[in-house]
Amino acid sequence: MFKKSIDINFINILVKYKMKTKNSITTTNNTVFSMLILLSMAHCMNDIMQAVITSSYPFIKNELGITFTKIGLITLVYQIAASVFQPCLGFFFDRYPIPYSLPIGMSFTMIGLFSLGLAPSFYWVLCSVFFVGIGSSVLHPEASRITSLVSGGKRGLAQSIFQVGGNFGTSMGPLAVAIIVAPYGKKNISFFAIVAFIAILFMIPVCKWYKKYLNNKKLEQNISVKIVKKIEMPLPMKQTVFSIVILMILIFSKYVYMASLSSYYTFYLMQRFYLSIQLSQIFLFVFLVAMAIGTI
Repeated sequence: MFKKSIDINFINILVKYKMKTKNSITTTNNTVFSMLILLSMAHCMNDIMQAVITSSYPFIKNELGITFTKIGLITLVYQIAASVFQPCLGFFFDRYPIPYSLPIGMSFTMIGLFSLGLAPSFYWVLCSVFFVGIGSSVLHPEASRITSLVSGGKRGLAQSIFQVGGNFGTSMGPLAVAIIVAPYGKKNISFFAIVAFIAILFMIPVCKWYKKYLNNKKLEQNISVKIVKKIEMPLPMKQTVFSIVILMILIFSKYVYMASLSSYYTFYLMQRFYLSIQLSQIFLFVFLVAMAIGTI
């Protein structure tokens, strides 16, 4: 009887703790949406800065006197850092979550943009865009994870809000370059480091929420018994792998032509239609807005 009473008391304490943890994490809809808005705004500012790189190619080419082949190499280095490294960093943060990973990643972006504006050589530019790409690789998997956590179960809505911020930021990049960089030259790219600093300020409340979540999760795991459940897959393994491979090919093909168009569209407009750099940035903005609408 005594042992049974202890077990019942322990279960009651565990249930109360879980209810308290659940309330402290999900809180109200207002709190959830405030986190989503902050994440969406941070995503917007991040993608503005990512778009600054391709939008600045005409200024980099003119000031450093580099060839189109080197422009392609800049794109390659940036894409390797921003895309290929993403699953590696995502795997690392799955195993070792870091509450303040978002500001750390954005700090790489801030350093890269400041350095890009002052870059005196081609290799300096490569190092700068690599830093910016690493910042993007950190942000996307971690911000997507936190978006899912604060969704309160409405993952589709949460991911849409997060993604709209990124799409809007990508389209605004060329417009920002046309206003800030085009009239004054490549050195003004460094001013976008201020945008990165503002994004870090937006991330701090999100990181505090995430830290609280991780602490509660660790405490919950320490006092509860882990129950291993076998997750049933909706499709056989071969069909699942085949479907994912098809999706990867589609995404890869999309970004091949997207990277090609966004990298060389301004050069084509200037050479074929004799547009100014500033006006070509406006056309690139229209193109990216159309892409954002298509994504939605």
